[in-house]
Amino acid sequence: MHSSSQSGSHSSGGSFSPRPRRSFVRGSSTPSSSPARSGSFGTRSSTPGHSRGGFGASRPSGSYSGSARPASHSGGYRGHSSHSSSSRGGFGGGSRGGSRGGGKRFSGAYIDPTRFINKINTAASVVEEIPEYVPVHKFADFTIADALKRNIATKGYITPTPIQDTSIPHIIVGKDIVGIANTGTGKTAAFLIPLINKIMSDYHHRVLIIVPTRELALQIEEEFRGFSRGLGIHAVTCIGGAHLGMQVDKLRRSHNFVIGTPGRLKDLVERKTLDLSKYGTIVLDEADRMLDMGFIHDMKYVMSRMPTPRHTLFFSATMSPEITALIGEFLKDPVKVSVKTRDTSANVDQDIVRISDPAQKFSHLVKILKDPEWNKVLVFGRTKHGVERISRQLTAEGIKAESIHGDKSLGQRKRALESFKAGSVQVLCATDVAARGLDIRNVTHVVNYDVPGTYEDYIHRIGRTGRAGQMGKALTFVEGR
Repeated sequence: MHSSSQSGSHSSGGSFSPRPRRSFVRGSSTPSSSPARSGSFGTRSSTPGHSRGGFGASRPSGSYSGSARPASHSGGYRGHSSHSSSSRGGFGGGSRGGSRGGGKRFSGAYIDPTRFINKINTAASVVEEIPEYVPVHKFADFTIADALKRNIATKGYITPTPIQDTSIPHIIVGKDIVGIANTGTGKTAAFLIPLINKIMSDYHHRVLIIVPTRELALQIEEEFRGFSRGLGIHAVTCIGGAHLGMQVDKLRRSHNFVIGTPGRLKDLVERKTLDLSKYGTIVLDEADRMLDMGFIHDMKYVMSRMPTPRHTLFFSATMSPEITALIGEFLKDPVKVSVKTRDTSANVDQDIVRISDPAQKFSHLVKILKDPEWNKVLVFGRTKHGVERISRQLTAEGIKAESIHGDKSLGQRKRALESFKAGSVQVLCATDVAARGLDIRNVTHVVNYDVPGTYEDYIHRIGRTGRAGQMGKALTFVEGR
């Protein structure tokens, strides 16, 4: 359906001929008849679209993997992460500083590096075709106000995405929803459209939307403004890093929506500035990410202050036991809508860069970024300080780069993001604050400079490219032979 003009894999450290694929049982030097799956994140079943060959042992330094190689190790690479996303001040939590867990480094779950490989047949210029979704509705068919339909049409929305098509009718009639969908599938419009319509029928009703990061809150606010234009419906965004006094002042004015991060919302409740007993609907967006970031207690605190019964909408990209427990605790007879198709986009060519000498890691990144095709690149790092250092070093090399992480003020982060979106800078260096929810168009490449803490984090990182039917490429730097 779509074609790519990209050529095959580059080689930054030598070439090699593909060898026959063999598999080994972990801890043994004897070949096994089944693919090696030890240490895979989550279940032990193969992930669709991923090469399941062995872990290459003797690839030249800095080379891309053309195909998986036989394993000769008994352990494996472990991604270490300081989980800087736990910082409440850093990722849009409350106004309090500090970091959950004391900011200590931790070892992420073992991820078999072959899971970072999914070669697309670029030589044949063919991208895996995905059956086109045939929606049941058009936006004009939904039982919503005509004025709202006009705003939807003005935004250019004609045909709903699968999550919108399946969720909106249930939300309109007041059903609790559990929406499971891949990143970038239009979840924001799936809940904003029916909830704005709900307010239009009762302007006294109030809606609370909880999200994990400041950036996602601001993005939802921007979407909200487009859908609600001229309807007399107002929203207040309450996030860390922004002026608390201004948020308090806005909450005292007439409003129907509050969009916020868990920590700041808890602060406002404790200050008796936000009375959640007046909010009859709650949306938990990117709920799995909020759990990852340690916001479970804040989420429960906020929800305990809301009335029952209430209308609850729950959106997540994954369904873990913790998510299942939250659903059982907070939702009543929910309708489950799942449009999740596969872990990673079929349009993202995935490969690894083997780094045998860590001292050469940055020079490999610079070499890659000098390629003219790499014109809009997200580089993900593990820590705030590491991301800032990469950004400054790239700038010194003549590569236009910005950074986005928890030590940046909200204004600095917004400016960096806007510069990247506008194409003023080639590279945006980020911690996992940018891994989920953000709609950044035309990202050509994603580089995992540091291995993510979990495979789910990897999925969301590379989900920033290969969107809207376009081709994308993701590279993961793996240290060691």
